[in-house]
This record gives sequence, structure tokens and C-alpha cells, in this order.
Amino acid sequence: MRAAAPARQGQGAVMDGQAKGGTTYARVMLKISGEALMGDQGYGLHPPTVRRIAEEVKSVRDLGVEICMVIGGGNIFRGLQGSAQGMERTTADYMGMLATVMNALAMQSMLESLGVFTRVISAIPMDQVCEPYIRRRAVRHLEKGRVCIFAAGTGNPYFTTDTAATLRASEMGCEAIFKGTKVDGVYDKDPKRHPDARRYDRITYDEVLEKHLGVMDATAIALARDNNLPIIVFSLDEPGGFRGILRGEGTYTRVHG
Repeated sequence: MRAAAPARQGQGAVMDGQAKGGTTYARVMLKISGEALMGDQGYGLHPPTVRRIAEEVKSVRDLGVEICMVIGGGNIFRGLQGSAQGMERTTADYMGMLATVMNALAMQSMLESLGVFTRVISAIPMDQVCEPYIRRRAVRHLEKGRVCIFAAGTGNPYFTTDTAATLRASEMGCEAIFKGTKVDGVYDKDPKRHPDARRYDRITYDEVLEKHLGVMDATAIALARDNNLPIIVFSLDEPGGFRGILRGEGTYTRVHG
């Protein structure tokens, strides 16, 4: 049995020292959007893309890193969008939470086809398809080497999956949140629209909030700041990027205190 992950630290290029397997962290949260599972489609799940991401997760799990995951639901339904079209906000948000469960089950299926043991853990009880969230049980799963995929957000409307990822990362004792995006870090403006956009190597939580940079929503950033939980923003489209950064390589932005 492996001991629980050590206390978080906020120093070094990523973190001073090396954890088991030569990695910089022993336990991490991977946060990806639902749109990341669409591939080139405009909606739903693209199985080859889901498999590619699952293979990235497996490669990190094979290093001995304990992994939590939160996946958004925007590829299926987005609560804010439904609310903007006249749907009652609370109902729309619950529908968005159910979409995250669908994505979590898809990722679980793909990971287990690769031989990775997983648990889908939902903030909304639905015992026939996944486990309810119990913190001590989830920690035990991580210690046993299982990937824990947290679904249904926080279980409450008006909170995003960014906030859910930060909350669960704090509860699980994760040493960092890895935010997989379409670009290789945080920029001062959209690099796809502005060729002169500048990428930050390091930036503070307060700067992200002051500059209104689209890393995560403000609640998630404030929660990460209050718990000294660094956020590593990297490109999910870069093959081997997740594994590389955990070994101190690659391009990314570190959001820190």
C-alpha cells in the first residue's frame, strides 16, 4: 500500500525534488473540458480522441503518479447556455452535471480497456452506474493506484467544473491541478486570433484575476490561491505533454502564489 501523497509545496520550476518514478508530483488533478473529447466534431464524443487522452493518462499512471480527473460536460450540454435560452438555471445546471457523468463513464470505459483500474465518483448519488462521493473512500482508491474520475461537479448548481476540480483536488490532497487546454499555457490574449500574444511562464493567482485571464473561473482561482494549490496549464493536443511536464519537461504556464 502506498502512503498518502505528501503535503503540497509551491517551489521550484514545477516542484523541487522528485517523487516516485522521477516525476515532480505524486498525486495530481487533471481537469479537461468536455469539448476536449469532441475531436474535430461539433458535438458529442469522438472515441479516437477519448482513447488518445486515456493513453496519456495511462502513461502518467504507469509512472506511479496517483491521478484524479474532472471532465466538463460542454460537448453534450452546457448549463449556462441552456439558461441563456430560457431554461431555468438550476435545472440547466443539473442537466450539465449529468453530461459530466456521461463523459466520465466514457473515459472510464476507455481507461479500463487499456488496463487502468478506475472509479467514477459522482456528487449526485446514482449507485447503479457509479459510486457516491465519500472522501475517505476516494483517497483509498488513489492509494490503491486507481484513477478517480469525479463527476457531477460539486453536486450544486451555480458552480462550474473548474470549481469542482479545485475543490476535489484540495480534498484529495493533490499537489497540483493540471488544466489541459488547446494552447500551451496562459497568454495575455487569444493566441489563435493575435499572433503577438505573449505566453506567461509563471503568473500569480491575483494577476489571473486582475487581468481577467481565462484560466479558470474566479471562484476556482480564489479557492486554489487560498489552498496554495498550483495550476499547471498545458496543451492537451501535444503528444506526451502531460507525462513530459510531470518529468519537468515541456511548455506550460504555472499559476502560483
